[in-house]
Amino acid sequence: MNTATSTGPSQAPAMSPRTRKLLQGAIVPTLVGMAWPNILVMSAQASTGLIETWWVSHLGTDALTGMALVFPGFMMMQMISGGAMGGGISSAIARALGAGRNHDANALVMHAIMINVALGLMFSILMLTFGRPLYVAMGGQGRSLDAAMLYSNVVFGGTVLVWLMNALASTIRGTGNMFIPAMAICIGVVVLIPLSPALIFGFGPIPAMGIQGGGLAVIITNVMTGLLLAWYILPGRSVVRIRRAALQWRMFSEILRVGAVGAVSTLQTSLTILLTTALVGAAAGPDGIAGYGTGGRLEYLLIPLVFGFGGPMVALVGTNIGAGQPERALRIALTGGALAFLLTETIGLAAATWPYAWLGLFGHDPRMLQIGAAYLRAAGPAYGFFGLGLSLYFASQGAGRLMWPLLAGLCRMLIAVGGGGLALHLTGSLHWLFGFLAAALIVYGVMLAIAVKSGVWFRAKPPAHQPEPADDGRCVRGEAIVRA
Repeated sequence: MNTATSTGPSQAPAMSPRTRKLLQGAIVPTLVGMAWPNILVMSAQASTGLIETWWVSHLGTDALTGMALVFPGFMMMQMISGGAMGGGISSAIARALGAGRNHDANALVMHAIMINVALGLMFSILMLTFGRPLYVAMGGQGRSLDAAMLYSNVVFGGTVLVWLMNALASTIRGTGNMFIPAMAICIGVVVLIPLSPALIFGFGPIPAMGIQGGGLAVIITNVMTGLLLAWYILPGRSVVRIRRAALQWRMFSEILRVGAVGAVSTLQTSLTILLTTALVGAAAGPDGIAGYGTGGRLEYLLIPLVFGFGGPMVALVGTNIGAGQPERALRIALTGGALAFLLTETIGLAAATWPYAWLGLFGHDPRMLQIGAAYLRAAGPAYGFFGLGLSLYFASQGAGRLMWPLLAGLCRMLIAVGGGGLALHLTGSLHWLFGFLAAALIVYGVMLAIAVKSGVWFRAKPPAHQPEPADDGRCVRGEAIVRA
């Protein structure tokens, strides 16, 4: 029997001040206050790829193309471990804390670590086994393919450590604490800045490792970040703790029913990039892959930026759903979506207006610049809709309802790959392909916004007035009114 419904007011578990703020604080100040450290950390985390790409670009176009081949798969792994499964972890912990099930919240931590370690090992085996044929299918050949394999074997050989780090970070975010993960990851980035060139080009007794050194630097910084997060959780500094508990399918299910569906949604996004990269490679060769991959990297950069709002939205929406406050949860989602739209649309318009300011950071090959600029001019103005849809995906994780994000992602993939591929076949022009990529982003964002605003999270229209939690720490369970 659930403790939140079986105990009286005098027996109700104490609610932490952090959880109380998620349930009662003013939405915009609370969301912005939680988002800014998360935006900082996600920007720092995204910058690791940019720092690495900038250094690798000094090795030549072949190395840059090799990274462009590997990057979608590595980002997919990051998105699944930190965003999809990470969202499942944060959502489960947030809903448990919101419903007053503190014991369950603690038990979920060990289950989360086990899930991420198992999936990290599985992902590593798959990429080490099938990486080469994947990169060949994407258009890799010759020295660019060799560079891709050198980099891929390093980063995916240590990928389980990235999954473990993201499990710990997601656990802390589920309590509403965005600052500690932000601080730990920022420290890792500070270490990466000198470590990456030292391992790529050599420094003192450190031999030059080339593109492999860049991959090794990423793994080392993830290990350091994970150790810092473990240092915070293990002594009991966090709201939740790692407790030895009997393994229960119910606990695994709490995480996987959100994380597994979120992983499918992430796979859709990454598959869209992989397939469109293959289309560009077939039409324009390695230089086309380098140009589109470098331009498209800005789109990938938006994902961690939007997660700056998305991480807090998972915790805020999940906690309020667990506490029986669906109307407040919906207001949080729509507010966060609007803020994410403004942020990403600003970046997209800037990229479309000054594409060479971005592309010129990574190379000066005329063909690469031409193709990358064509992509940014077409897709950049649609980036705001991508940010809107992605933020509502994270909010849907908090609600534990991911059917509509899955459908919206499928529509995006069909328009981008199916429509864009057909247009490329009929016209032979990359401009038509890039136009369909932009249209797909718009459909993705608009479709999710309409669905969430219409109340698809809920079985029935929420009551006109939902009581706020009492100051004595009591909370009302509301999960029964939510449906898939």
